[in-house]
Amino acid sequence: MMKPSKNQINFLSKRIIAFCISIVIIITGLVKLLTTNNAIVSIDFTGGIEAQIEFQEKIEIEKIKNKLTDNSILRDLSIIQFGKDSEVLMKSKFSGTNNEFQEILSKSFKDKPFKINRIDLIGPKVGKELQSDAFYAVVLALVLILLYIGFRFDFYYSIGSIAALLHDVLAVLSILLLFNYEISLHVIAALLTIVGYSLNDTIVVFDRIRENILLYKKKNPLFDIINFSLNKTLSRTIITSLTTLLVLLSLYFLGGDSIKLFSFSLIVGVLVGTYSSLFVASPVLYFFESKQSEKQKEE
Repeated sequence: MMKPSKNQINFLSKRIIAFCISIVIIITGLVKLLTTNNAIVSIDFTGGIEAQIEFQEKIEIEKIKNKLTDNSILRDLSIIQFGKDSEVLMKSKFSGTNNEFQEILSKSFKDKPFKINRIDLIGPKVGKELQSDAFYAVVLALVLILLYIGFRFDFYYSIGSIAALLHDVLAVLSILLLFNYEISLHVIAALLTIVGYSLNDTIVVFDRIRENILLYKKKNPLFDIINFSLNKTLSRTIITSLTTLLVLLSLYFLGGDSIKLFSFSLIVGVLVGTYSSLFVASPVLYFFESKQSEKQKEE
């Protein structure tokens, strides 16, 4: 017999509030995406130049940036500390050649000797190819997951999983845009990682729901069974998320500027993925399963 605890959380009763919160976040992010054009897209997708530059003495990022921003040719310039205190990583949607970029650096830093350790030029054509490849990678991952969940469980479980994963991808992108982060290949890598993490969490929850439906469906309504299952897996979900977040927070604060965007994306993804397993995947499953049960009763 199913015995819910006195402190059981009624997750499904909060599904409308959760949906409204998610919709507001996603729509806000999409509006920002549509109104800022290419300003939030990294040079990985638009084309530009990336250079790793080492000075002979410790430098201040703001002073370096101020000297270079006076040059209108260097559009959307980004500079971060890279490794040593005297080394920086520069990114700009610069459409010129390597030689032209080096001339700009030489004129800007006549009084600060430096050497270029690495310089990469990404053309607009390559950027567009990377953009389409990134899109296809995310779509392919979602399609394969849909097929896997459909085979492992059933079609309605697949719909719930894909709804949660689409929610995770859009919500994470929206939050990054709201925090004024650029969308780069690091973000795409983080999104694919998040999809895998969120799917694992969702499968654990769905497995418990399916098991409890088989055990209790004759004496208990589906609403209660799903709530009971979510509460039974809640401690596992929280512990897994917290241990993962501890590692990611360490990466964010101690890993250096070069992986800050990647680690921040994963932090947001873990939080959103945990939320979606409870408030998106399961409610969507409940909606379709309950509709199916109503049809069967009518027949």
